[in-house]
Amino acid sequence: MNKALAYAPQQGSHQLVERHVGLVRRIAQHLLARLPDSVLLDDLVQSGMVGLLEAARNFDASKGASFETFAGIRIRGAMLDEIRRGDWVPRSVHKHSRQIAEAMAAVQRREGRNAQDREVAAELGVDLDSYHAMLRDANNGKILEIEEFEAGVEAYTEESMHPASPFEVMSKTRFLQALSDHIKTLPEREALVLSLYYDEELNLKEIGQVLEVSESRISQIHSQAMHRLRARLKDWQN
Repeated sequence: MNKALAYAPQQGSHQLVERHVGLVRRIAQHLLARLPDSVLLDDLVQSGMVGLLEAARNFDASKGASFETFAGIRIRGAMLDEIRRGDWVPRSVHKHSRQIAEAMAAVQRREGRNAQDREVAAELGVDLDSYHAMLRDANNGKILEIEEFEAGVEAYTEESMHPASPFEVMSKTRFLQALSDHIKTLPEREALVLSLYYDEELNLKEIGQVLEVSESRISQIHSQAMHRLRARLKDWQN
């Protein structure tokens, strides 16, 4: 049975669903650009429709947020839940990702500056080509961590539906400030890649064209930046 059929909207919400079907496809296409080829657009759209139907059933206009904002959160969440259930990231990728972040943190503590590629490779006990291959593989598995970073920035939309406690607001503010501060200390090219990827919403191929390097190299730079942030924000993930 199609999962979306199990969430038939109540009378009066059909129009909301019909008007926002295009939103599901836009979000799916945006996520798909960051995912391996094994993830299909149709699967994301189907999961997103479940989120849209749930949003149509539960939306309360009196809370202040627009339906598009409310639905966008539910659609994106439904797609990410489906990705998590699929667990398409090999266990070895998760292991390598943790090892890279730990190696970066160790080099930075020892040297008091950003770790360079060759230093991280040496800390891991691999050659530079192997380290770059690990970065590329890990980048395909970063969607969940990327979404966690983005969720920190976008959480205010959730708060408009469910007001946060003063402690939660303070904690979020401090986290965002820490994230912003750490991004500013990244190597220039890594910070630029993140800006083009998240702020300008360019894909890796487009960023490669802007910087005149290969898409594979951009994937390495992006992955290295995310691992660097993960290492520096370790205390916030506990």
